[in-house]
Amino acid sequence: MNRQALILGGVVATAALSFVAYNNYKAQLEVGKPGATADLPKLSVGDDVDKITIKDGKKDDIVLEKKGDKWELTKPLAALANQDAVKSVVSNLKELKINERVELKIDDKVKKDKHLDADQVLHVVAFKGADKKVDLFMGESLLQIDGKPNDIYKAKGMSRYLFAKETKDWRDKEIFKFENDNAIQVAIKNKNGEFSFTKGDKGWAGTLKGSTIERFDESKVKDLLLDYKSLSADDFGDGKPDADTGLDASEGTVTISLKDNAGKYVLNVGKVSSGDSHYAKKDTGNVTFVVGKSASSWALAAKDKFQKVVADAGADAASKEPPKTAHHEDPNE
Repeated sequence: MNRQALILGGVVATAALSFVAYNNYKAQLEVGKPGATADLPKLSVGDDVDKITIKDGKKDDIVLEKKGDKWELTKPLAALANQDAVKSVVSNLKELKINERVELKIDDKVKKDKHLDADQVLHVVAFKGADKKVDLFMGESLLQIDGKPNDIYKAKGMSRYLFAKETKDWRDKEIFKFENDNAIQVAIKNKNGEFSFTKGDKGWAGTLKGSTIERFDESKVKDLLLDYKSLSADDFGDGKPDADTGLDASEGTVTISLKDNAGKYVLNVGKVSSGDSHYAKKDTGNVTFVVGKSASSWALAAKDKFQKVVADAGADAASKEPPKTAHHEDPNE
């Protein structure tokens, strides 16, 4: 082969290699590059949605269904749903707008990094009757629609955290709801006896076992009402028999009565659930709640919890002693 042919072959080979290298470089640039905005899918979710299913990685499947004017949790268990939480989800789905297609080469590493793998992806489906309104797979900041693995989008207004809740947080945690100024009587019964607090024209009065509580501090009753007026559960004790929770013979009971016979609120407090939390039940219904220290400590209170604090006598006496006069030695003595 003559020299000219060799040179020509080298030029062709170099050009071919350069072309391959350029295409590889271009392909790398294309990963994650926004695509055209034309013909982006349109999401159509309205207030008429009546069923939402959520699968958050390895967590329990969540199914929320609207029955009448209330949302209910129907899976993994049956319970009244947290209405505000569901309404926030519906509102977010209504506002969600696909605004960008992302050209992204999907492999296992990319799926994991973008939270689109099976262990992390958030799968949300909304229905109106049998009609599927939207089917989304939400990653950390990207999403797929209808499970099409090669179609990746960004969406304006996507709030993944609204959907990524534990089962307990999809449930209605409200225990009591009343105006504390309407309370006229509070009764507590526990191992220390029966407390009775009554609101009169001059404020609250308190007794224990029928006798007036010395150094009674009415501000403590007001604190109790502040803790109970919007009482919510921290968790639930589903499936636990009353013998295990201590609610077969409660350790403490708080009863709050409102004026004008507007209602009575009764909470029975049982054994420790964990830490400072205790199992509890209302006098109506069979739901076992877990309440925190702010609620349980009132039900289990001793007398001193409702008394004014007395300063230590020794410290008080010392504070009243006259200051000692410094003694200066006379140099002439």
